[in-house]
This record gives sequence, C-alpha cells and structure tokens, in this order.
Amino acid sequence: MKFVVARDALLKPLNLVAGVVERRQTLPILANVLLVLDGDRLSLTGTDLEVELVGRVQLTTAGESGEITVPARKFVDICKSLPEGCDIECKLDDGKLIVRSGRSRFTLATLAASEFPRVEDSIGTQKFEIKQGELKRLIDRTAFAMAQQDVRYYLNGMLWELTAEQLRVVATDGHRLAMCTLIKPLNVDTETQVILPRKGVLELARLLQDEDADVAVVIGNNHLRATTNDFTFTSKLVDGKFPEYDRVLPRAPSKIVIGSRLDLRQAFARTAILSNEKYRGVRLQLSDQNLQILANNPEQEEAEEVVSVDYAGDSLEIGFNVSYLLDVLGVLNEDQIKLSLSDSNSSALLEESKDGDSLYVVMPMRL
Repeated sequence: MKFVVARDALLKPLNLVAGVVERRQTLPILANVLLVLDGDRLSLTGTDLEVELVGRVQLTTAGESGEITVPARKFVDICKSLPEGCDIECKLDDGKLIVRSGRSRFTLATLAASEFPRVEDSIGTQKFEIKQGELKRLIDRTAFAMAQQDVRYYLNGMLWELTAEQLRVVATDGHRLAMCTLIKPLNVDTETQVILPRKGVLELARLLQDEDADVAVVIGNNHLRATTNDFTFTSKLVDGKFPEYDRVLPRAPSKIVIGSRLDLRQAFARTAILSNEKYRGVRLQLSDQNLQILANNPEQEEAEEVVSVDYAGDSLEIGFNVSYLLDVLGVLNEDQIKLSLSDSNSSALLEESKDGDSLYVVMPMRL
C-alpha cells in the first residue's frame, strides 16, 4: 500500500472520522482508523461499535491499493502538525506505516485491517433524501433536550418519526421536551418511529456542513445510515419505546403571553446569576402587561427583573428551572415568542409567535 495525498484534503475527513473513535477503548483496534486505498480513492473509517463513519478522499494520482489500520489520534496529530499545503506520502513497509512529508518522517504501528469491526449491512426498510440544512435544523432545534445518562435508556437519544408527509424529531429528558417538524413529502410507505442514540445524533450533526447538498437516509431494523458525497455515517438504533410525547403537550392553555425573545433571554440570564446553583429555580409572576422574574439563593441574595409583555388576564405565579428556559430561547430565532400557561402546576408551552415548526414544553418547579 502506497499513496500521496494533500494534507489539506486529508485533514477534514480524518478529523471527523477520528472524532467517532473513543479515547479509552477496551479493544485496541477501536483506537485505530481503517485506511483503504482503491486506486485513487482513499477511504477512512472510524467506529466505536455503536457509530461508524467512513470519509472519502479523491487522490490526484492513483497509488498502490491496500488496507491497514493506524492509531487515530496519533495520525491526526501528525497531519495537523505538518505545514499547510504540503503533500503527505504514506507507505506500508514491514507491518509499519511510514508517513513522510518534506524532511519529516514518522513510523506508525499498525493492526491488520481484517481485525477491524464492520457494522453489518442490514437491508433498509425506509429510504428518503433531504437537504443537509433541513436535517441539521431539526437536530439543532431539539438535541439540547436529550437526556445524557438516564437509566431510561430510550431518553438518551432522539425520536425520528417518519410519515409520507413529514419528518418529525422529538427529544426529552423527562423535565423538558423539544419537537421540530419538517413538512415535506418523503415517499415512505409506512409510518416509522426509530430512536437514534445521543452520540449518533451529535456525530451526524457535525457532518451536515453543506446546507444545500442532499443527504440520503436509509433506516433499517436496527441501523440508520446517512450518505453524503464525502461521508457514509452508520449508527445503531436504540431498542426501546419512546414515550407518547403528544400526551405531554399542554391542552388548551388559558394564559397566552407574547414577549420579545431577546428581552426575555437577557432577563433570564441576569436573574440566573443569583439563582440557587444546584436547582437553578426562578419564580415568574405574571400580571397585566408585565412579567416579573425573581431569583434567590441560600446566601440570601436576590435578583429581580421586570419585562413588558403582551398579556391581559388573571395573575399567575409559577417556578421554572432557568437553564431550561434559556436553552429554548437560545435555539429560537424569531423576534417574538409565545408562552402558553394554564396554572402554577402545569407545563409551559414555548414556541415562535408566528407559524413556527418547533414546540417546547418545560415542566414547572416547586419553589
């Protein structure tokens, strides 16, 4: 195996592929990236057995085909440290990979490509194409609400719900819920629900960099595969049942508040400074045309903000985790937001005041 590749062409796919590789591995081969050369096409593969990413590089001249695995982090660090614009020559010699550029020479240990685990190809039951920008928006608007290490393992991921007319993604950690819907004919024949694990969601979002280019998605019984011109991404699916999210959505809330997203976000951020560091609670007092936000902490410190809002009706006092509210206001981008409330024990519904594609539910706190 022998090839020459431009450093700048290699670095981007290598970085992304190495990002999948976990730093602490039980199997030594999982710390490696698989290099496969077929003529003038070089493919790089990284996996942690849950997520697999294959990046492709087109070489200017064909090399000697072959395959081998090398330590991912060391290979990335070597390529990063070489000067911009240089060429890198890689050659397999006596079980070692010799990496040369200019006067630099590195010898990397290798492991046989035959030991490298491959994600099995399961036959896809559903296939559709979508713009990368559309899929990235769905993920960016909801990913923050995924649980991180919940014992309810099906919450440590994102629900993808496909119908013939739309793709909806939903994430919840039990305290808040985020939902975003793309209305678009998908040409799928049956309604499908799958849960993509947290790591799969975050890695997929990193890949979607060309907004106007298409990504082809194939969903099988236990895998999801997304393919672009440069990458093939495969993730195992979470085997579990996602909660019935529509039951969480508030039904006919009686108090509708319209306010400036920027004013509310700044006011919440300021009151958060003096909220209890552990529970992050703030108290909202709603009255005619006014929303008062109060926070205090065990040191007897207090913060108070008053924001003008469009509201006429009965007054209401309710508590929330301020971090959850700030997360939602951070992903919305309309000037005005709509906050729908019923009483001090019911969840709040947040959305953009005009016809938006996203809904957010935040559970109240007792303060």
